[in-house]
Amino acid sequence: MAGKIKKLIDTIVEKRSGGNSTIATLTKSKMVMKGINPEKFDGNSPDDPAVIEKLVALAKELNVNI
Repeated sequence: MAGKIKKLIDTIVEKRSGGNSTIATLTKSKMVMKGINPEKFDGNSPDDPAVIEKLVALAKELNVNI
């Protein structure tokens, strides 16, 4: 199922930021520091298990339920 990574990124950013654009930007920056560029993924991006694993670990680190 293509696009799972994009959905995870959007969910993490949305839940973490709560609509605050500054927090959203900081969350995306944290993803980049963890090796995941959120701008690189879209709804047609193939699902890479390694990236999904990193996103799940990041969500746990940020206390975001996905």
